[in-house]
Amino acid sequence: MDWTSTIRGFRTHLKLERSLSPNSVEAYLRDVDKLYQYAETLGGKAPETIGTSDLKNFLIWINELGMTAQTQARVLSGLKAFFRYMVLENIISTDPAALIESPRLSRKLPDTLSIHEINQLIAAIDLSKPEGMRNKALLEVLYGCGLRVSEVCNLKISNLYLDIEFVKVTGKGDKERLVPIGSSAVKFLNIFLQEIRVHMPIKPGKEDFVFLNRRGSPLSRVMVFLIIKDLAVKAGLKKTISPHTFRHSFATHLIEGGADLRAVQEMLGHESITTTEIYTHLDRDYLRDTIIQYHPRS
Repeated sequence: MDWTSTIRGFRTHLKLERSLSPNSVEAYLRDVDKLYQYAETLGGKAPETIGTSDLKNFLIWINELGMTAQTQARVLSGLKAFFRYMVLENIISTDPAALIESPRLSRKLPDTLSIHEINQLIAAIDLSKPEGMRNKALLEVLYGCGLRVSEVCNLKISNLYLDIEFVKVTGKGDKERLVPIGSSAVKFLNIFLQEIRVHMPIKPGKEDFVFLNRRGSPLSRVMVFLIIKDLAVKAGLKKTISPHTFRHSFATHLIEGGADLRAVQEMLGHESITTTEIYTHLDRDYLRDTIIQYHPRS
């Protein structure tokens, strides 16, 4: 088979069989496209003729291009899914990627904000502007629920159960989960919905989205990033801050407060608890710093 038809079939498999989000599908396809580019340097090898030695040389090739171990591991993960698909569809009989190990990674701890820094960011919001209360509610929900930026952008009014302090979220792979929402987030979300949003123009078909831009369309991921970046400058914070920083801070503060790891995994929507365990490393750093600061023998 040629690359075009195989990749087209893989795209359909990811969308329909695995129910992945459009962003995840595109990430997988970018990984496969890198292998396709490499195959072109081998005289245009067809996907079913790629062997284990080709894949090992491919990893050397992308390493020489300057890709980090983290990126290489992600690309290999995408290719493993591609070859599993080809085995499933009987395009190949054996998986050439099955025995290839990912590069060893040092787990990078994500940047987090202290509670004081989060308060600084929220305090930097100009509530005299029409979008001020929207942005305040947005940040309260990001931090109060630990949502991904895509989840907050796609949050629906019909999925808010504010009377019992829960929201229903659609996460990766269109998986739904119920997430508790704190009283502070509930307060400002209600103010935004009842006093601000009711006066906003709304595009037809977008009536159920919680957070809208001035034109009545749902906020984009980029717009949320820009809102937070602008507030960081106003608050005088020097850290690199993104919407995901609020998610990391949410998890870190829960773990520091003694929350059960399994409960945090459920709230974050992590498929594997090993993903959540990174926050226990953050917690150990916090504990070590606390001992250094307060122990009389330190």
